[in-house]
Amino acid sequence: MAAVSLRLGDLVWGKLGRYPPWPGKIVNPPKDLKKPRGKKCFFVKFFGTEDHAWIKVEQLKPYHAHKEEMIKINKGKRFQQAVDAVEEFLRRAKGKDQTSSHNSADDKNRRNSSEERSRPNSGDEKRKLSLSEGKVKKNMGEGKKRVSSGSSERGSKSPLKRAQEQSPRKRGRPPKDEKDLTIPESSTVKGIMAGPMAAFKWQPAVSEPVKDADPHFHHFLLSQTEKPAVCYQAITKKLKICEEETGSTSIQAADSTAVNGSITPTDKKIGFLGLGLMGSGIVSNLLKMGHTVTVWNRTAEKCDLFIQEGARLGRTPAEVVSTCDITFACVSDPKAAKDLVLGPSGVLQGIRPGKCYVDMSTVDADTVTELAQVIVSRGGRFLEAPVSGNQQLSNDGMLVILAAGDRGLYEDCSSCFQAMGKTSFFLGEVGNAAKMMLIVNMVQGSFMATIAEGLTLAQVTGQSQQTLLDILNQGQLASIFLDQKCQNILQGNFKPDFYLKYIQKDLRLAIALGDAVNHPTPMAAAANEVYKRAKALDQSDNDMSAVYRAYIH
Repeated sequence: MAAVSLRLGDLVWGKLGRYPPWPGKIVNPPKDLKKPRGKKCFFVKFFGTEDHAWIKVEQLKPYHAHKEEMIKINKGKRFQQAVDAVEEFLRRAKGKDQTSSHNSADDKNRRNSSEERSRPNSGDEKRKLSLSEGKVKKNMGEGKKRVSSGSSERGSKSPLKRAQEQSPRKRGRPPKDEKDLTIPESSTVKGIMAGPMAAFKWQPAVSEPVKDADPHFHHFLLSQTEKPAVCYQAITKKLKICEEETGSTSIQAADSTAVNGSITPTDKKIGFLGLGLMGSGIVSNLLKMGHTVTVWNRTAEKCDLFIQEGARLGRTPAEVVSTCDITFACVSDPKAAKDLVLGPSGVLQGIRPGKCYVDMSTVDADTVTELAQVIVSRGGRFLEAPVSGNQQLSNDGMLVILAAGDRGLYEDCSSCFQAMGKTSFFLGEVGNAAKMMLIVNMVQGSFMATIAEGLTLAQVTGQSQQTLLDILNQGQLASIFLDQKCQNILQGNFKPDFYLKYIQKDLRLAIALGDAVNHPTPMAAAANEVYKRAKALDQSDNDMSAVYRAYIH
């Protein structure tokens, strides 16, 4: 790969993973955003968006040398808008250069005219002037020698060191004109344009096969892949910490605090995005336990009830994140989770250093890892915390929370987790909670399909379904889940407690998880087909127990 010299102010193409290359400019990072450890990287602000991130140097290309190549392979509307923004920036920079050159010429003419008018007439004055000019030339000669020597020294230093030495600003402080992107194109970019670039190729950022960019992305953020720093703080609330052999940690209410209301709420401002079956119960319990909560939902009418209970209303996800210390989100699927963060007025627009984001959605590990990267790249803190349970358990504050990511943030959420659940587990690095949640729901979904299959088999063979339930309730399989779902089927009541479409989604994602590690999931695959049939029978928005109807039609 050809060596590429980059410096502050250069226009570049930045790339990471399966995302398309995007035009940006190397700028100084905010003062409170530390440079990640590891490989050399630059802080890039992207055109056409409000996004910026640390990008590894091997994932950067000079803008001009690769402009035609990038335009050929990227045709999206937002991409074209970003390229147009670059060209507008270059036109403004060129206009400033021409104005500056014209003003310099006028100044020179005025100085020459002034010198002619003040030229000395006497011989003595001419001799004095000659001597003075001689001294000036001598000093200038010495100055040239010193400048030449300094230039030689600079030539032996790295581009990054040169940029640091040339900048009078403190490291980390953004340039004054960063907001309107009016810094003229640096000489380094011009030099690179003329250099050999044929051997420059993108370094693969991940080992996975490159996929097409998701069409629902409104915009994207390239970010570093380093894991976020995790700090440990002792829990000061009434908690019982259980260290298990697996290395996970569970936080449990020491005396059923979620039920008896003895929680000491955090003094941090809490935001919550998504008021569906699970989110509504969670927010209600947060408010009951004294938390200060700001809510937002795509359908704004759902917020009214919580406003009456004391919640505040956020107009957009970005507004909620920017005004709250910790923002939770609970939405339906990977697409909704990405749109919420990356869409217009989304979470990412409100993230600043120190802001915290907790995603409670049940999604795949790849999705949650991407979201973690973009949040952390903006200086935010990230925790995934999907929940195991249903609407009733959510309303009762008896959910099980599976968390992974920033350990310090996990502990900061302790009073919130006590309010919404009976137990929470910390499972390590980002992605672990998503995987565990999919496995849990795979087991649950497969079990539900088996219950429906058993009840229909009892019916067609002339056996009493109620007697079957009574027998199961007296045996080792007895559980609240078994009894409730069988009662739903016997009564024909499929009011959603856990949407059928969502359990099918989780089965699909769990099967994909197995495929990724070459692990067979034949039981889940069989159950998934039954749920797909139920969806085809218009059962998506019913409870998961409506899978029963796939067997009787």
